[in-house]
Amino acid sequence: MVDWGLGPRRAAIGPSGIGVKGGEGDGITPIGAFPVREIFYRADRIPKPDTKLPLRALETNDGWCDAPDDPNYNRLVKLPYPASAEQMWREDHLYDLVVVLGYNDHPVVKGRGSAIFLHLARPDYSHTQGCVALAYDDAVAAIAQLWPGDQVVIS
Repeated sequence: MVDWGLGPRRAAIGPSGIGVKGGEGDGITPIGAFPVREIFYRADRIPKPDTKLPLRALETNDGWCDAPDDPNYNRLVKLPYPASAEQMWREDHLYDLVVVLGYNDHPVVKGRGSAIFLHLARPDYSHTQGCVALAYDDAVAAIAQLWPGDQVVIS
């Protein structure tokens, strides 16, 4: 469950629960307070979200590097990319709206984990890979209230 002042809302998390991340691919949603960095959205699928945060439309070749030994680990990259990178332009709707959380990004620690996002949930709220996922309406309502410098607290 999540709550940003409008009452509890259902959320999906990683299959290993909330805790201290052990590393890349561990299925843990990290515990802590994380700054909200920016928001990506699929302009071909959803309207431009109302937000005060940095916002940009996803492009078909956007990826997120998840290769711990790569210099762009835990960063946005353009695909095709020579190292492992997650495709941000997805067939499903999970990344139609993506809030990038400031997890392991200042500084980036090799292997600590990457791509911790707040994104859209599957209809059945099945597990994420370690992100937090909300229903579309809940995600839109949440980001409309966020300001630069705000943090998302996962506990």
